[in-house]
Amino acid sequence: MTLTRSDLAARMAVAANITQGQAADALRAFEDTVTQSLVAGTPVKLTGFAKFDTTQRSARNGRNPRTGESIEIPAATVVKIVPGAGLKTAVKGS
Repeated sequence: MTLTRSDLAARMAVAANITQGQAADALRAFEDTVTQSLVAGTPVKLTGFAKFDTTQRSARNGRNPRTGESIEIPAATVVKIVPGAGLKTAVKGS
């Protein structure tokens, strides 16, 4: 089962002893802040949890899987998320 945004807000509300609406607002603010930082080229590091950053992917040749035709894939800026040590340890232990 996937944890949805509303499920996450509900769990945050219980953990922080706030209303679900306040938790949803906090989650939205977090998403907006991380997004704005990455758009501006500033990485976001949450020590022990994760680092959010951007990286440049160079142009390359690829193949259309349906037709087998060779296509050129343009260069792009992509999001890179690296899990922190605390997150890795918690997941590995489960």
